[in-house]
Amino acid sequence: MVVHASRREKLRRRVVSIPTLAAGTVALSVSIPLWVPVVLLVDAVRLKFRFPLARLLAFGVCWGWIELAGIALSAWLWVTGRADDHAANYRLMGWWSGTLMKALGATVGVDPEIEGLDAVGVGNAVVLSRHASLADSLLSGWVFSSVAGIGPRYVLKRELLFDPCLDVVGLRVPNHFLDRQADDSSIELRALRELGATVGDGSVAVIFPEGTRSNPHKRARILDKIAARDPERAIRLSGLRRLLPPRAAGSSALLAGAPEADVLLAWHTGFDGLDTFGGIVDKLSKPLQPVRFVMERSPRSEIPEGVPFADWLDERWLEMDRVVDRALSE
Repeated sequence: MVVHASRREKLRRRVVSIPTLAAGTVALSVSIPLWVPVVLLVDAVRLKFRFPLARLLAFGVCWGWIELAGIALSAWLWVTGRADDHAANYRLMGWWSGTLMKALGATVGVDPEIEGLDAVGVGNAVVLSRHASLADSLLSGWVFSSVAGIGPRYVLKRELLFDPCLDVVGLRVPNHFLDRQADDSSIELRALRELGATVGDGSVAVIFPEGTRSNPHKRARILDKIAARDPERAIRLSGLRRLLPPRAAGSSALLAGAPEADVLLAWHTGFDGLDTFGGIVDKLSKPLQPVRFVMERSPRSEIPEGVPFADWLDERWLEMDRVVDRALSE
């Protein structure tokens, strides 16, 4: 299910986001001779000789032009009558995510290693992925649409519709942009079951069960809330060091809509700490950790339903946390 948005709502959002993106990209580009010496000097004065501010702004320029190119290509699909062509829009998504990953490599030095690609197979799976930064969605989108060549259906927060490419192309293919403030969660869960029903060969559905980017402060706060209503579960999950406690309802709804789909558990390292501007600058000031994206497939016959599914997901998340912690410690 694609989030239902009126034409007026989309137009109101896009008349702000697209011109703002264009103006910001042009301004940042034409002022390169002005800001490059300044940020290089700032980095040098702060003894940041890996020049994190300069590299981050360089990626910002690349991102802006790639976004504008994506919007132009999506407009061309509309002009040529292919706006509703899922295959064409997924090819555009593959180009967009692949080009952004190349830009990350050129400016920031990200060179991801993919492990378990054979587990993707022909798709027909629900992907349960850890979440540590905004780059998570880009990384997995690149893996599935550009490397594996299949069509991912995403569960994303509605706020991401202010990214023009996600807004335009993301609403043309099966995705659901979740309203995290919804008064009636049953509406959102029904939408996820409908999204799950679109999964089959050549596609996967991707959800981040943690619901938000992981960091120690959020982990402690969420465990406190769990302890208030389910002390036993809070004790069981208190050993988490890297991941947040998973939320089972959304994943369960996706699987209910896709009764033949397997489960792909996905974790990654290398983007930890990149959830704030300060965190990004700090990480870029040092040699980057290797970026790994690892997948493991579980047959549907091994996945319980109902209440046992929540316990199963907790156990898998504890196992994933130990693996991620060990990888990051190394």
